[in-house]
Amino acid sequence: MWQRSACVGLLALALGYLCLLGPELCPELLGALRSREGRMAAAWQAAIVRPARGWARVAVGVNACVDVVLSAVKLLEALGLEPGDGKNHAVLNSGQDLKEAFAHFMEKGAAAERFFSDTEAFHHIARTASEYPGAQLYVGGNAALIGQKLAANPDLKILLCGPVGPKLHELLDDNVVVPPESMQERDEFHLILEYQAGEEWGQVRAPNANRFIFSHDLSNGALNMLEVFVSSLDEFQPDLVVLSGLHMMEGQTKEMRQRRLMEAVASISDIPTDIPIHLELASMTDQDFMSNIIHQQVFPLVNSIGLNEQELLFLTQSAGGPHASLASWSGVPDVGIVSDILFWILKEHGKTAERASDLTRIHFHTLAYHILVTVDGYWGNQVAAVAAGARAAGTQACATETIDTSKVFLKAPLEFVTSQIEAPSKISLNPDEPVVHWHREGISFHFTPVLVCKDPIRTVGLGDAISAEGLLYSEVYPQ
Repeated sequence: MWQRSACVGLLALALGYLCLLGPELCPELLGALRSREGRMAAAWQAAIVRPARGWARVAVGVNACVDVVLSAVKLLEALGLEPGDGKNHAVLNSGQDLKEAFAHFMEKGAAAERFFSDTEAFHHIARTASEYPGAQLYVGGNAALIGQKLAANPDLKILLCGPVGPKLHELLDDNVVVPPESMQERDEFHLILEYQAGEEWGQVRAPNANRFIFSHDLSNGALNMLEVFVSSLDEFQPDLVVLSGLHMMEGQTKEMRQRRLMEAVASISDIPTDIPIHLELASMTDQDFMSNIIHQQVFPLVNSIGLNEQELLFLTQSAGGPHASLASWSGVPDVGIVSDILFWILKEHGKTAERASDLTRIHFHTLAYHILVTVDGYWGNQVAAVAAGARAAGTQACATETIDTSKVFLKAPLEFVTSQIEAPSKISLNPDEPVVHWHREGISFHFTPVLVCKDPIRTVGLGDAISAEGLLYSEVYPQ
């Protein structure tokens, strides 16, 4: 605690010095520091310190693609799709399904990802999207995005395995190594339809900014590069493995999906147990498939999980966990409900003396706040990790190097309870100490609000950036 106070004191001295050098900047600097947002950003800055023992080599796989990012409403108009009633579709088979599913999620302001089954129809939509004025092409796929984010740190060496085509290879950081077996002649394209807070399409008005993602991605859908990924680890010798892409299998038949999941479990089991594995989840719709991921040895094989509020609720609904009767979130997810579900995951599926599971960490992120939950004794530096993830959310969404307090706002509750099941603690948020810690039966919770970008430049890959930054500042204790 004294280190944090010392850092805050140094920041104050630095501010005073800047005021002497440039008096005209002083009112603006002081205003930023006095605001809740400014105080939080300063406290994060003091709290975010590198772990004593960081990573040197990180292997990431197995989903990768090129993201085509553009305005959702403008693309739908270009395709001649008229606004109408929203309806959820697990798989998109037509333009009609696309517009209904998009309207359904835009109305909620919720992120979603779907498979588009019709090859010709998808290629027509993809061509229209990529040629639309203002459309932008980026590195895509959870694995590639996490690898790209981590590669921004020159001290890290990154291995990426996934279906990497010529355009994606061109977009990747020079610090990312792609094995030759991972290269393919054609890129996989994902269409990212973005919308802003308050944007309207027909009768639908978005409560906040978000995106709707869809693709006809067969390489990632079959996890074609998983075996290449695992076989590459011997030579690369990573000290952290990040795995994502299981959600892409939802486009497969049930039989194919089940067979591939069992093969995935066998491959993951081949990764040496002294290398921690982080699993990044993503939007899913099939409860049986999610239940299989939880129960058929995937969760016990990984040390860490990253997920958002939609994935967390779907997980508890699929596995009959706490608050499973809750149909959807209303506004900012209740902290007590979220922490109940996170606690249940680690208690029921995490590492204990009696259970052969490696799962000891969950990084939860939603628009307004993040929670890092760990089984005691396995992870360190989690105050810095959760703060770094929250800071990344604010800077990446606003496309700024540091938190610009004029472009962000506090959306998290100023008071909340830590459980809706057990006797809870009531917590009041202090902007000068924005990382809040509580404890429950051998499990530690670290909560911090997010400084939400008022006018986000880009929302795609935000969850991946948050998880990557949280991992970068995390330390795993040798067992």
